[in-house]
Amino acid sequence: MSADHPSISRFRAEHARRGGAGEIVILPDAVHTAALAAEALGCEVGAIANSLLFDAGGSPVLILTSGAHRVDTRKTAAGVGVEKLRRASPEFVREHTGQVIGGVSPIGHPAPVPTYLDSWLQRYDVVWAAAGHPAAVFSTTYDELLRLTGASPVDVE
Repeated sequence: MSADHPSISRFRAEHARRGGAGEIVILPDAVHTAALAAEALGCEVGAIANSLLFDAGGSPVLILTSGAHRVDTRKTAAGVGVEKLRRASPEFVREHTGQVIGGVSPIGHPAPVPTYLDSWLQRYDVVWAAAGHPAAVFSTTYDELLRLTGASPVDVE
């Protein structure tokens, strides 16, 4: 995997534009799950911020959730003020983020996407999130993720 991959380059530029301070790491293999990412990085699975795009009646909603959690879609929909959250199709994800499932970053989408951040991630000094490609991640903090994304905190379980 090359650090020059177009989606990683777009992420890197947006990360810099927004004043991101974390390190961008290119892993030797794609890490499509929080468990694989945690293993590759040597951290707890809970410190992985999964970028999960949901379909809320045709509109995208991005939930950045701890890898230790499964999103309770009914509870989370109520918490973010939508009627229902459905798992988005790969085509819906690519359309609204410009990225593929497993590599969706919290920033750098073609248009703004309402974003919510799992409060649980506050427990970690360092949080890792996707950097636009399934083999690219970046280090950040809970507070920086809030700032970079304009997210609102949410409890997902």
